[in-house]
Amino acid sequence: MDFLLTYAVPFLVILTIVVFVHELGHYLVARRNGVKVEVFSIGFGRELVGWTDRHGTRWKISLIPLGGYVRMFGDEDAASTPDTSREFTAEEKAVSFHHKRLGQRSAIVFAGPIANLVFAILVFAVMFMTVGQPTTPPVVGLVQANSAAERAGLQTGDRIAAINGRAIARFEEIQQIVRLGDGSTLDLEVERDGQILRLKATPTLTMLKDHFGNEQKMPLLGIGASGAVSQLVRMGPGQALMESVRQTWVVIESTFSALGQMIAGRRDSSELGGPLRIAQYSGQAAQGGAANFVYFIAVLSINLGLINLFPIPMLDGGHLLFYAIEALIGRPLSTRTQEYGFRFGLILVFALMVFATWNDLIHLKVWDFLKG
Repeated sequence: MDFLLTYAVPFLVILTIVVFVHELGHYLVARRNGVKVEVFSIGFGRELVGWTDRHGTRWKISLIPLGGYVRMFGDEDAASTPDTSREFTAEEKAVSFHHKRLGQRSAIVFAGPIANLVFAILVFAVMFMTVGQPTTPPVVGLVQANSAAERAGLQTGDRIAAINGRAIARFEEIQQIVRLGDGSTLDLEVERDGQILRLKATPTLTMLKDHFGNEQKMPLLGIGASGAVSQLVRMGPGQALMESVRQTWVVIESTFSALGQMIAGRRDSSELGGPLRIAQYSGQAAQGGAANFVYFIAVLSINLGLINLFPIPMLDGGHLLFYAIEALIGRPLSTRTQEYGFRFGLILVFALMVFATWNDLIHLKVWDFLKG
C-alpha cells in the first residue's frame, strides 16, 4: 500500500497529465482542420469510464494507463493506420484525417509534441513567477583537494563567467553543465582580480548519491559555491517567459547530448530508464514538495514530446517521416510499405522498452533482492 501511494500514484498522475496534453494537441489541431475525432483515450484496452460529447467524440479512461491516443475518422486503429477496408463518400472524406492535405496532416501530427513543449514552457514560467528560480552567484567558494578544479588551477573567489563558450549567470548552471557532461574537458572562462583567465578542467567520473539516495556515476569538478545563500528570485511575466524558453531548451539540449554520448559509447547506456525508474523518480519528486513535483512534470513533458519526434514508425516522428517522403515523391507510400514500417517501429519500440525496463530492474536492485 505504501508503494502505491509513494510511487504508483504520483507516476500515474504525472503520466496522465503529460499524455493528456500531448493528445490534446493532436485533438485541437485536428478539429481546427475539420477532422472528426472519434476517440480521445487516456490509457489503452478496455474502457473504464467515458462519455460522448456533442461532436461525437468518445472521451474515455482505459484500463492500461501507460499512454493514450486520439483516433480520428479514417483511422483503422490507435496507431492511425489508414482504413482501407471500404470506399469513403465525399462527405466522409471531408472529415477524414487521411483525406486531408499533406500540410494539414503534418500539422495535426506535429501538434502533439509541440503541445508538450509549450506546456513545459508555461509550467516553468508560472513557477518562475510564483515560486522563483534558485539563484547563487557563480563564484567559487571551495576547491576540493586533488580534484579536477585544483588540477585546472581554479581558486577560491574565482567567478566562472563561461563554460565551453556558454555564459554563466548562476552557480546552478555550472552544476548542470558538469553533471550532464560525459567527463570531457571543459573550457572555462574565469574572472580573477579583474582579469580574464582561460582554463581547462577535466571532471572526474565519481560514484555519487543524489539527495534521494540514488547512486549514479557522475562527472565531478570539485568546487563549492561561495558563502552567498541561494535565493529564489521571482520574475515578471516577460522575464519568466524568456527564462522558461531557455530552461526548456537546456533540457532539450541536455537530452540530445546524453543520447549522443550513449550512442558514441561515452556515457553508460544503463542510465536509459523506463517506466519503473520514471515511477521511482515521480515518487521522489512528490516527496520533495510541490515545486519539485511540478518541475518534474515539465521535464517529463519535454521528454515525451522529444521521444515522439524520433523518426520511428508508430511514433509521431515516423508519420512525419512518411509525410516527408510523400512530399518528395509526390504520392503517399504504398499501404504495404507503411504496414511494414509500422511493424518495424513496433518491434523497435518494444525492444527499447525491454532494454530500458531491464536497466530499471538492475538500477532498482530487483535481481539482488530476488537472489537474497
